Amino acid sequence: MLKRFIFSFIVFALVAATTCYAQDIRLTGQSKQVVAVGETFTLIYTLNAQGNGFRGPNIQGFDMLSGPNTSTSSSIRSVNGNTTMSITYTFTYLLQATREGTFDIPAASVSVNGKQITSNTLSIKVVKNPNSQGTQYQGSGNQSRGGGGGGTQAAANAGNPNDVFIKAFASSSNPLQGEGIVVTYKIYFKVNISQPYISKLPSFSGFWSPNLAKENDKLQQSTEVIDGVQYTVADIRKIALFPLKSGRLTIDPLELTCVAQVKKQSKTKTGDPFFDDFFNDSFFNSGVANVEKTLKSNPVVINVQPLPEAGKPADFSGAVGSFTFHSEVDKTRVKTNEAVTLKCTVSGKGNIQLIDKMNVSFPPDFESYDPKVTSDVQTTGAGISGSQVFEYLLIPRKAGKFNIKPITFSYFDLEKRRYISLSSPEFSLDVEKGSGESGAVMTYSGANKEEIKYIGSDIRHIKDTGFPLVPAGSRFFNSMGFWALMICPLLLFLVFLVLWRKLAARRSDTILMKNLKATKIARRRLQKAEQFQKAGQQDNFYIAISQSLWGYLSDKFGIPMAELSIDSVHEALVRKNVSEAIISQFIETLNNTEFSRFAPGEKNVNMERIYNEALEIITKMERELR
Repeated sequence: MLKRFIFSFIVFALVAATTCYAQDIRLTGQSKQVVAVGETFTLIYTLNAQGNGFRGPNIQGFDMLSGPNTSTSSSIRSVNGNTTMSITYTFTYLLQATREGTFDIPAASVSVNGKQITSNTLSIKVVKNPNSQGTQYQGSGNQSRGGGGGGTQAAANAGNPNDVFIKAFASSSNPLQGEGIVVTYKIYFKVNISQPYISKLPSFSGFWSPNLAKENDKLQQSTEVIDGVQYTVADIRKIALFPLKSGRLTIDPLELTCVAQVKKQSKTKTGDPFFDDFFNDSFFNSGVANVEKTLKSNPVVINVQPLPEAGKPADFSGAVGSFTFHSEVDKTRVKTNEAVTLKCTVSGKGNIQLIDKMNVSFPPDFESYDPKVTSDVQTTGAGISGSQVFEYLLIPRKAGKFNIKPITFSYFDLEKRRYISLSSPEFSLDVEKGSGESGAVMTYSGANKEEIKYIGSDIRHIKDTGFPLVPAGSRFFNSMGFWALMICPLLLFLVFLVLWRKLAARRSDTILMKNLKATKIARRRLQKAEQFQKAGQQDNFYIAISQSLWGYLSDKFGIPMAELSIDSVHEALVRKNVSEAIISQFIETLNNTEFSRFAPGEKNVNMERIYNEALEIITKMERELR
């Protein structure tokens, strides 16, 4: 026994040592080894642990356009029951080569658990730009051109408005309703810029807009020549939009602030053209000034075309894209009160997260519950793809043979330009009577099979107490108690019938039922958002918050999701006599939710603030509507 213990201890120590070695902490620097004069490139330092106090290198021979820009990514993997977590910190510099030569980048450093970690050094060779035509790119600004002394010094310091600007591009300006488009915001600059900050994001009214940009996405750099001038171009935001209604929709401009370096100019007028040209040369006017610029993109107009009415299936719910549909049951032979799971999976590319229900009906002798919906969605620069899984839990209450009719799913195919209807096979279930448990009753309390249990299955013993005796000749028949007991069941049946009809009419009123369940569903979605917040899943958190707020409005006021907008929300709340202060706070919460998804800062603080605002406004709205 002692030998076995010693052997186990040695194996454990070796495994622990191997694990510690595998988790070696490194700060790694990387960049292009050869660049051309005027070329913009990135210098990236990657840390595979949580650290603080990053100290960048002393960069010589290059113009620093921005940096260090910090981003974080983490992942959790589970393989054969072993769960591992990894975290990566990235520090990115945007540099520009200004002259030829070979330049060394010294090591950067960061502190991890009190220990100083240093990176590798880098050597970058700058060669002549083959595209240059006798002029070298001035990274620190561009000279003002224009006449005489009419311009003021303040105007000279402000620089040319064409030195830096942003533009918005849409992948399509005439999409169909529900067809995804990608809007890209690009910044163009030919001077040094730093501290870029998005001060205002569009609200994307009339669109569903999941963000395509990730926290650890690197800036995609390129160069572009406009009117004979070469600009450095970077994608600052890329967003997928799915129009929820047809018509002319306008995306408001995006606003961004940054600090730009512009060259200070002081024109000398001597009256002699030779001396004027000599002293006004850039060699004598090399001073630069940091100027804060507020940039605004162009608005984007999208003309959304309605989906064709011809051939539209009756069960079409708005899915647009390219999808596949599959359904299955986990068993076909069961006993009464045993659970059966029906799983429906929709996979493909398009507005998959807007698919919220299936066209499914079950036999009346089956007890069914709301489906458990699981999303596995990936966002790329080309749009959204993934799968949406609906799991229905069914409990047969009677024995016999039952059929689940084929389940249909319809969508509009963008490539074929027509409606497609997919159908599952018909499922046959053979339900047998439970074995010898006639006193057992099954209850259900959630979406998981583990929460199904039996109650009332204990053995009931024979009652052995004495019976009460009554005097001879006394009869219960025709007495007051007899007639009271005869009339009571009839009265109870009439009351039950009236209540049943009212309940059936209430259930048939879909808008009323959605109204009654609106708060419950909204709070359930907020709980899901709270789980994403604790897990640090920022994109999923803001999607859950947005779905909670918009879904609450849709269910509470019976407004279809496709018709929801800030204006329609305002009109609905005014009709319900909601105070203007509550309306303003609700609309402000919607705008803050969309803006905070992309705003910089501590993401945990932003998510905590948005969660509290959403919970507070829904609570206030419920009090106001009572």
